[in-house]
Amino acid sequence: MPTFPRHQIMSLTAEHVQHDLGESYGPDLRLADLLTPELADLELGYGTADGDARLRTAIADRHGVRPDQVVVTVGGMHGIFLLSYLLADAGGQVVTTAPLFPMTRTTYESLGADVQVIPLTFDDAYQLTADAVRAKLTPDTKLVSLATPQNPSGTAIPRTVLQEVVAAMTEICPDAYLLVDETYRSATYGDDPVADTAVSLGLKVISVASLSKCHGAAGLRIGWVVSTDDKLVEQLVTAKFNTVVSASPVCEALAVRLFEQEDTILAHRRSWLEENLQITADWVRNNQSVEWVRPDAGALCVIRLKPDVDLARFRRTTAELGVRLADGDWFGDEPRVFRLGFGFPAPTELKAALDALTQAVHAAY
Repeated sequence: MPTFPRHQIMSLTAEHVQHDLGESYGPDLRLADLLTPELADLELGYGTADGDARLRTAIADRHGVRPDQVVVTVGGMHGIFLLSYLLADAGGQVVTTAPLFPMTRTTYESLGADVQVIPLTFDDAYQLTADAVRAKLTPDTKLVSLATPQNPSGTAIPRTVLQEVVAAMTEICPDAYLLVDETYRSATYGDDPVADTAVSLGLKVISVASLSKCHGAAGLRIGWVVSTDDKLVEQLVTAKFNTVVSASPVCEALAVRLFEQEDTILAHRRSWLEENLQITADWVRNNQSVEWVRPDAGALCVIRLKPDVDLARFRRTTAELGVRLADGDWFGDEPRVFRLGFGFPAPTELKAALDALTQAVHAAY
């Protein structure tokens, strides 16, 4: 019987620690940031299966597509689940990477898909090549699942590589779809430009994202799937109706309000991320027993402990000091690698958390 494994990443939502460096998003928005008087008159009935028209228009405008090419989902993972169910169930071949957000991988596995994994490594800065994807493709491939920027590394896939992947799929498995998780696309640093969405690369390219990471609104549980394949969109709307009927109209209305303020919200958060990224870079530079891969975007990065650090002692000491990181093996990475979420704490809190992490490193010699 298909089942979902209980994964340690669930601890991020179940426990509170003094120094939380395990989270993967920036500071939370508050309800007061989005509330307006007219929301009091909102009727609490069902929403529509495809999603609020105003919300779909806002998302469409940011992807250069029509509103009817957007399906609002209950978070990004709901979109990935629906696509998996439609495209890769019962032995369908999926090509993806490791490390990878674990819920994505387990979704494919739970449906009985034949999951082909491309290993990405710290030493190669988690860079994906089109040749590595091509080597995994077969005529039986139904779905290629990538993320840019990636979770946990924050490494982006260059557009030229995505173009080469699309070309290889067109040649080897022309009926397959390329799913690109773009959850962190807008979480740039300071004045860094936002990458173009991958959905413009072709009919078989799908973009999935949400308001959870870049916008600090995980509690709204609003995500989306963008596709220019009208038949797939129709299937997605039907699948959504058969799983959740609709998203919450209250959450959709709040999401519309968020998009109305998006420029202001993201400008503040990009400044916050830029400052915290520099704090993290300074910390790595001052700790010779730690190395990192500098992220391209997002509120997270990976660090690796050098061999002279006792890993078991480090884990014990971080727990004693109230410091939480996300273990690399949650994502399919090597044991000495950890995801460090620098975007969530305020800068002063981040410095305090990194000071405690320094104590843990020194205690583990």
